[in-house]
Amino acid sequence: MPLLTDLGVALVLFASTNLDDIVVLIGFFSDPRYRPGQIVVGQGLGIAALVLAALAGALLSLAVPPAWLGLLGLVPIGLGCRRLVTLRDEAEDEPARGAASLGNTLAVAGVTIANGGDNLGIYTPVFATAPTSRLILFVAVFAVMTALWLALARGLVRHPALSAPIRRFGRVATPFVLIGIGAMVLVEAGTVSWVTGGASRG
Repeated sequence: MPLLTDLGVALVLFASTNLDDIVVLIGFFSDPRYRPGQIVVGQGLGIAALVLAALAGALLSLAVPPAWLGLLGLVPIGLGCRRLVTLRDEAEDEPARGAASLGNTLAVAGVTIANGGDNLGIYTPVFATAPTSRLILFVAVFAVMTALWLALARGLVRHPALSAPIRRFGRVATPFVLIGIGAMVLVEAGTVSWVTGGASRG
């Protein structure tokens, strides 16, 4: 059961932080200037860069007590709350254009990284509080989900009317998922017990 739980967390973690990326990928696949191979490689490079940056951040935090580290769970909670507050006014993401001078592959990777700014704030505390076996599972799931995201976006290009509902659903669901992930980090790191225990002793 712990394996199934970790698998579920990895799936939700990836999906919740990359829902809007579907819209970006649909834009690239709809653009005849980009070949599918360039989009696949660029997306893979972008996701890999985000994961490596989060892992590096997690390694730097090894000297910090877990209960203190769990306070990083406030980051996704804050991001989720901010998205809730600004939900109605949030501008819809658009795929970047005009980056041909850097190469189409690097353009896709750059957009993926730029569009994944929130990912680092969410991945880092989750990775920092996870054992090695869970990290390996997360990386494997992220690789599979990246391939699935690409296949899904490619398929949806043939049904452009579906992109608007997907965009609306992502904007509404993501804040609640982010808050849930932050709460999970606070609980798993022992931060909640540490805070409540300190309060009861006081």
